[in-house]
Amino acid sequence: MLKFVIVDDEPLALEVLDGHLKRLDDVASVFLFTNAGEALRHLENHSADVLLLDIEMPEMTGIEFLKALSNPPLTVFTTAYRNYAFEGYELGVIDFLLKPVSFNRFHQAITKIREFLALKSQSTNIEDIPTGGNTDFIFVKSGVQRIKLEFNDVTHIQGLKDYAIIYTHAGKILLKGSIKAMLNIFPQRRFIRVHKSFIVSVQKIVRLERNRIVLNGHQVPIGRNFKDDLEKILNTR
Repeated sequence: MLKFVIVDDEPLALEVLDGHLKRLDDVASVFLFTNAGEALRHLENHSADVLLLDIEMPEMTGIEFLKALSNPPLTVFTTAYRNYAFEGYELGVIDFLLKPVSFNRFHQAITKIREFLALKSQSTNIEDIPTGGNTDFIFVKSGVQRIKLEFNDVTHIQGLKDYAIIYTHAGKILLKGSIKAMLNIFPQRRFIRVHKSFIVSVQKIVRLERNRIVLNGHQVPIGRNFKDDLEKILNTR
């Protein structure tokens, strides 16, 4: 059962999201706030699993709000402005919803949250870090199982809070550790960091667009600070 906090200065937007939550069967509690300061004080004293957070608010922006939290819940930005999506990934939000938020798109975000929490409960860890330059795999440990993870199966890696989500053709694996730590595990000749929160497999890149990479079935943002290095690396291959 999930505990939600929704922060939005527009009462109608709160009503829409609250209505979407009423259609779910795994909601333990919902706290609604139009005042960002009150919401901040609530989260300092009460736990929450998910924060649905507007960005354009008069008292403080959602970005300022999120930065003010020492240990934020899984956060979904809700906004009418598409250009905030990339900054959201910089802050480790799990999803980004454009207003008006349809129930189908909202349900996709909740499904992503459920998947993350389910993966987190599996306690998957790196068991064997490769030391040889020609190693093509690592082993990860999930409970009593040891799973062989082929580098060739990995499309990209996303950093989220203190975890890294490994996307493979077969599904997702969640590892404890930062995106920076993943750079020491995955061979740099085959994987490139393209954003503060993303690493991609070079061979899985389908095409580059102005500010994103298209992979098979996925789109990954390109961070401003990584764009030049990415183009240089790709031009030498």
